[in-house]
Amino acid sequence: MALLEIENLRIEFSSRRGKVVAIQDVSLSLQKGEILGVVGESGAGKSTIGNAVIGLLEPPGKMTRGAVLLNGERIDKLGPHEFRAVRGRRIGMIFQDPLTSLNPLQTIGSQLIETMQVHLPLNAAQARARAIELLDSVGIADAKIRLEQYPHQFSGGMRQRVVIALALCCEPEVIIADEPTTALDVSIQAQILDLLRKLCKEKQVGMILITHDMGVIAEVTDRVAVLYRGKLVEEGATKYLLSNPQHLYTKSLISAVPRSDIKLRRFPMVTYIEDVIAPADKEDLEVATRWLGQQRTYGEHSAKPLLQVEDLSMRFVLKNSFFKRNRIHLDAVKNVSFHIKEGEVFGLVGESGSGKSTIARLIAGLYQTTNGSVTFNDVNITQLNNQKMMNAFRRQIQMVFQDPFSSLNPRMRILDIVAEPIRFHKIATTEKITRQIVSGLLDYVGLGTQALSRFPHEFSGGQRQRICIARALATRPRFLICDEPTSALDVSIQAQILNLLKDLQETLGLTILFISHDLPVIRQMCDRVGVMRHGQLLEVADTETLFSAPKHEYSRHLLSLMPSLDFLSQEGLDVEGSTAGSLAAAGGY
Repeated sequence: MALLEIENLRIEFSSRRGKVVAIQDVSLSLQKGEILGVVGESGAGKSTIGNAVIGLLEPPGKMTRGAVLLNGERIDKLGPHEFRAVRGRRIGMIFQDPLTSLNPLQTIGSQLIETMQVHLPLNAAQARARAIELLDSVGIADAKIRLEQYPHQFSGGMRQRVVIALALCCEPEVIIADEPTTALDVSIQAQILDLLRKLCKEKQVGMILITHDMGVIAEVTDRVAVLYRGKLVEEGATKYLLSNPQHLYTKSLISAVPRSDIKLRRFPMVTYIEDVIAPADKEDLEVATRWLGQQRTYGEHSAKPLLQVEDLSMRFVLKNSFFKRNRIHLDAVKNVSFHIKEGEVFGLVGESGSGKSTIARLIAGLYQTTNGSVTFNDVNITQLNNQKMMNAFRRQIQMVFQDPFSSLNPRMRILDIVAEPIRFHKIATTEKITRQIVSGLLDYVGLGTQALSRFPHEFSGGQRQRICIARALATRPRFLICDEPTSALDVSIQAQILNLLKDLQETLGLTILFISHDLPVIRQMCDRVGVMRHGQLLEVADTETLFSAPKHEYSRHLLSLMPSLDFLSQEGLDVEGSTAGSLAAAGGY
């Protein structure tokens, strides 16, 4: 008997426009100690299946057919009170977005302790000791101190580790992991995956691993199920399916995985998807390019670096006190120095909490430096105390954030979101010109003018990230900061966004700081790379030099942890430096 069985599952969502079938007669089984991978593009129904199993399917979604059985016992018919005894105790869930799955008003410790005391016979002291042990096991240093902190005091990757600890705290029989390593760097990812593998093997826990990361699928899972638009198109043993896919969609999906062994001119596209976003009309692109490429009155290009960071430091106070000796500090950035040349794409890599995003926010002026300087176009912008002068530099330096949904105002239409920086900096003389500029930008990023009157929640994750890029371009910036711009996107959407950024950089001559924990993406996007750890910059090198002959021991360690993608072939790839023609499948962006 299977540990978990999903039989002929059908899930529908009712709306004013009729019924939308999200899951169409999907059947899956999970054995004790087995890890089943579920892959597919955004909107394929992966998370919907996970939510149905754990009883968190939100209205108007409902199961109209099928059954979910745990150890032969049907659980999909349980009432809310009965399901609470199953959820958390027998079935654990690792959610995709750690920030929204943690209570912002409670400390991490109180959330862990409360969960354990609801389901396990533990007193407060025992639950606290186990909470510290769990945080330590998922790679959170100073667990005793961090236990008393709130979710907003953790980085994205650190919050994901907390969510994993919450899912494991009650020792469930089944774990549903929805993109559990999305926000994690390769070192912590390897640690977490080892922990999950060990848990499944030693305690015979079954796991459904929902992910878009084919490297994780190859490293961890025993079997793989491929979903496409709510249908199960292919299923089989991991090694066989990845090396010998039968369905055209599976083949296309695997081809879009970023390569770590070679550098490509462009990312291959998942061309099997019928409504993959196509380029805007050539005339619209030319109009937008002419506007974006206009002289920005920022001065002529100089032989000097456009951005110079010298001895940059940032210290956060974890625990304040009237007495200095009782204060606890965290040195997020320690004496970091590097430069970025005009038109260059400079990458920053490192584990979660290494200080990458802090540096980005210091450059953008969102944080105040503790020490050091940031010089942009020969002006020390860390010493600017005039708001008008600072705004002029903020117009030149724009940022694309990691989470597109939380960085867009849900109450504003897309027209107003993209137009906001244009209006603030008074770039356009009339509202008519502003609307024309916004329309051109939306065409340029592949959304079209039909997006103008819609709200952020009406778009997919990849489309929302395109909106963020359009907003960042609205001020005609000279320098673009991309902080994990594709970490939450599946490989098909990721390929579109990264090709778009490549086009922008080449067409407009943008200078880009590209922050990512995804080493294959860094290799494809960047000219030079800096490696960070514990707030320090350990090594800076040309991208190909770093990947072929890293000097620092930690850099070598990071590269050794990259998941093996030996099953991928080079057939049809547009390899940089080769004489091969353009990749025929790389239509669109």
